[in-house]
Amino acid sequence: MLSRTFARFRFLPPDATPDARTILTVRGVRAFGDGFVSVLLPLHLTTLGLSAGQVGLITTATLFGSAMLTLLAGALASRWKRRDLLIRASLLMIATGIGFAVANDFWPLMVVAFVGTLNPTSGDVSVFLPTEQSLLPSTVSPEHRTALFARYTLIGSLVAAPGALAAGVPDLITAWLPVSTASALDAMFFLYAGLGVVTLLLMHRLSPGIEPPSDGPPARLGPSRRAVYQMAALFSLDSFAGGFTMHSIIAFWLFLRYDLATSTAGLIFFWAGLLSAGSQLVAPVLARRIGLINTMVFTHLPANVFLILTPLMPSVELAVACLLVRFSLSQMDIPARTSYVMAVVTPPERPAAASLTNVPRSLAPAISPTLAGKLLGITTFGWPLVIGGSLKIAYDLLLLAMFRHRKPPEEAG
Repeated sequence: MLSRTFARFRFLPPDATPDARTILTVRGVRAFGDGFVSVLLPLHLTTLGLSAGQVGLITTATLFGSAMLTLLAGALASRWKRRDLLIRASLLMIATGIGFAVANDFWPLMVVAFVGTLNPTSGDVSVFLPTEQSLLPSTVSPEHRTALFARYTLIGSLVAAPGALAAGVPDLITAWLPVSTASALDAMFFLYAGLGVVTLLLMHRLSPGIEPPSDGPPARLGPSRRAVYQMAALFSLDSFAGGFTMHSIIAFWLFLRYDLATSTAGLIFFWAGLLSAGSQLVAPVLARRIGLINTMVFTHLPANVFLILTPLMPSVELAVACLLVRFSLSQMDIPARTSYVMAVVTPPERPAAASLTNVPRSLAPAISPTLAGKLLGITTFGWPLVIGGSLKIAYDLLLLAMFRHRKPPEEAG
């Protein structure tokens, strides 16, 4: 039903295949689960009696585990059918939810966190991502590829928001039913497993035509190897900088600097999420006019300038205004970036390229939040925002210098 709704309201480009609708529907299902899991994970672990240090270790394990599984997915894509990879990932999602619901001790939870699909960031850093990204270009014409990736990102952002609101369900359960908080939290992880079942059923709807031609052994990285490694290095810098500017870090700074109420901060990030999601629909329009690399750089650069200006503002109103302007621009590079990577590599290289360029999203941000927290413990000025914005500007300039002359076929022609 959801995929038919997408088609009826022309959510997808007009030439998108049914497989594209299926992949985006799956993206929405997973985003809802990621939304409430990212909020409930620390509460669930502390309710089980784990210390703050153990909670941090398990959170880090999910990020490192996602990175390793992403690399593995890229390697296996040359041997397995990609539909089979996604089906196995769905089975892993089911096992992850059940594992977190039934395990109570630190080490079993560490193992499940490392090998599972749990995502503590609310954005998608899972094993599904590289395989889905490598399949999407074959479901639409090159002309509409960026628009399709924009909708793929948009559906994740929009559905994750009500998913985060669903994190309040355990409070409702304990208020209405005679059950403990621990049992209510376990129920949410069983719900996550149930979403894995939905994902599994949807994956079985993918057609055989989703697979690339098999007229010879599938290539890993070949002619595009150098470009992919360069992009992976640049994306690592961007992701490391992003760790200084995660929502939790910005919210923590707002609490320390301006003593904002939690409800006020929540309202700020609600509007920030809407602005970010809406801006992603503008990305394909810009890309058609100025090109993918220019879209990435010339929207990201001003966003980072406003990020640096935020802690310099003399009032909370002006600081919040800078943040909202920043959020209205900062996510427009995501669909353009994904589309660019898929466009400049050969089709057989797409799974490996997607995995190698997505691994930094799991690994690099695992370190910088710790540094940001230490800085905010010393001063409330907002150095994490300045450092993160400065590093991101360096990323933008390097990206422009290294790739402005390497255009995808539709721009070069």
